[in-house]
Amino acid sequence: MTARTAPSPSLVRQEWLDRRIEEILEPELPIVDPHHHLWDRPGWRYLLDELLADLHSGHRIVATVFLQCGAMHRATGPEALRPVGETEFVNGVAAMGASGGYGPAQVCAGIVGHADLRLGARVDAVLEAHLRAGGGRFRGIRHGAARNDTRPLPANAPMPGLLADADFRAGFARLAPLGLSFDAWLHHPQIDELTALARAFPDTAIVLDHVGGPLGTGPYAGRREAEFARWATGIRALATCPNVSVKLGGLGMPFTNLGLHDGPDPPSSERLAEASRPYFEACIAAFGPERCMFESNFPVDKESFSYAIYWNACKRLTHGASASDRAALFSGTAARFYRLDLAEGA
Repeated sequence: MTARTAPSPSLVRQEWLDRRIEEILEPELPIVDPHHHLWDRPGWRYLLDELLADLHSGHRIVATVFLQCGAMHRATGPEALRPVGETEFVNGVAAMGASGGYGPAQVCAGIVGHADLRLGARVDAVLEAHLRAGGGRFRGIRHGAARNDTRPLPANAPMPGLLADADFRAGFARLAPLGLSFDAWLHHPQIDELTALARAFPDTAIVLDHVGGPLGTGPYAGRREAEFARWATGIRALATCPNVSVKLGGLGMPFTNLGLHDGPDPPSSERLAEASRPYFEACIAAFGPERCMFESNFPVDKESFSYAIYWNACKRLTHGASASDRAALFSGTAARFYRLDLAEGA
């Protein structure tokens, strides 16, 4: 966000969400939330106070990871370096959390920012600036690759075929030498493109956001079974790449068309668990718990359910799993992937 001009009204209906209050399940289970945003968009503020309200809603959140969302970019200076402003901002929020004055959670213990990897080798200056600005918390880059030609489906890739672009790959090659990972945000028809990228760069740690963005609206409406099969085939192929992990979440976004956001009342954790089960269980079966991590994707998924409901649903889904598998899914995989130094006892 470079200027607060265009309206971006909040899609969160707090009064609607408040219709569904549940008892917190297993409140002592440690959770690392590896995917949330912070922003101050006109009509939609989600900054530290709003994040803390969710973190303190009953579950034991021990640490979080911030994901780039175009917030607080520098207003001046070289265009390529402007996203570093987001890292500067988030590192300040992380310092507030680290003071201990806002609760026990290590807020923004990891930071994932943006750089235009199409800069090729010239992206080094941007990556190094992020590392300096991150105060030891900067962990990786997300360069959105979601692409489609159908509105109103979301798209944020600057060009089709981004992940195969030679300039992009030249920049991507600069991540591993600096110890940086890559967050991949795309739609399910593009999963094969990520598989090709992962095979070309086996030493770069990659995590697929939002189980690969399964589409269920537009031309994908009414094709749930066929598109799920297509998605699952892509997931199984991607899982053969040992450098790739996956985030289990993002299904609250309306383009999934799972009916979670448009009911007279918000979904219960049972309803959310059942809607998520086919996707989450397929990912866990393909990748194993040691490469899967639950994610909130807040405040985006807050359009469909509350923070408390989401984590209750995840706990319901894993009720029969072993203690070690649950530890990986709720905290261990995220902490290892993002190299988080968790507080003792977390």
